[in-house]
Amino acid sequence: HGWSEALAGIKSPHVKYICPHAPVMPVSLNMNMAMPSWFDIIGLSPDSQEDEAGIKQAAENVKALIDQEVKNGIPSHRIILGGFSQGGALSLYTALTTQQKLAGVVALSCWLPLRASFPQGPISGVNKEIAVLQCHGDCDPLVPLMFGSLTVEKLKSMINPANVTFRTYSGMMHSSCIEEMMDVKQFIDKHLPPV
Repeated sequence: HGWSEALAGIKSPHVKYICPHAPVMPVSLNMNMAMPSWFDIIGLSPDSQEDEAGIKQAAENVKALIDQEVKNGIPSHRIILGGFSQGGALSLYTALTTQQKLAGVVALSCWLPLRASFPQGPISGVNKEIAVLQCHGDCDPLVPLMFGSLTVEKLKSMINPANVTFRTYSGMMHSSCIEEMMDVKQFIDKHLPPV
């Protein structure tokens, strides 16, 4: 629900927006308290152990959503994945591992999960030319800007670097701002023009 409001302000009439809820599960970082989460978070440092099974299962769930839209008549190359924080991480991972050709990814205040599982150098999948808009606040205390910077460098080595855009927002913490939402709108309108 949180993002449906933000998206309402930038919606284009010819685009369908789907905001899935993450399931509620115990999260290690949150003292195992249950909260909405796409996968378990064990730690927030670059060398923290990652929930590989959970990340892969969450990606399968997103791929099933894409399949459903394709069945509804929307070609996958007219679909953009997007998310904030863990949702953005999941969007990047899914786009880089799916066999479905996508229009793009909007990755807000996030990182690339299971980055060591990707090959060094360019990926060979259907999305090696995918457009990525990655955005990050320069005062993010939860997912440091450094994670965003490292992620964008890794992305540029895996997909066409000309298709990767990295925007930072001065003073923004682990949140969003009007300027960022306008950049997201511009990206969506560019990559999903009316047909």
